Amino acid sequence: MNERTVEQRLADLGHQLPPVSPPVGSYVKGVVVGNMLYLSGNGPDQPGYISPKGKVGATVTIEQAEEAARYVGLNLLAAAKDTLGTLERIRRVVKVLGMVNSAPDFGQQPRVINGCSDLFLAVFGEAGRHARSAVGMGALPNGIPVEIEAILEVE
Repeated sequence: MNERTVEQRLADLGHQLPPVSPPVGSYVKGVVVGNMLYLSGNGPDQPGYISPKGKVGATVTIEQAEEAARYVGLNLLAAAKDTLGTLERIRRVVKVLGMVNSAPDFGQQPRVINGCSDLFLAVFGEAGRHARSAVGMGALPNGIPVEIEAILEVE
């Protein structure tokens, strides 16, 4: 990876980290255990971007959901920075679990979660390539189209 910081690489891509929203339940946004950071599931909403609501494949298009997944990736990185103090401690993205609010016959969950996976790959290079699950859900909180959690290796 080049010498630019993670936030500089994000800026090169036209992104900046959003503020971290407080948890909406009895949990924390991230927990460090040893050299692993476990990030709670995040949705896409943030200042300047309110995602569409509803089921992908019915009221939300694949393209809209893929964009929402990219915003979830930014929210995950913001939560990582909030937990770690800096994104420079991240060594690699290990695992992503993507949950898609899916219409009953929708089967392109992997394409939706590519919005987040492609962001991580663009920001971290090969260290952003990760194991992943992309699954359909009958519902997600507040009708969001996608929720993603992640596990990162940290220094």
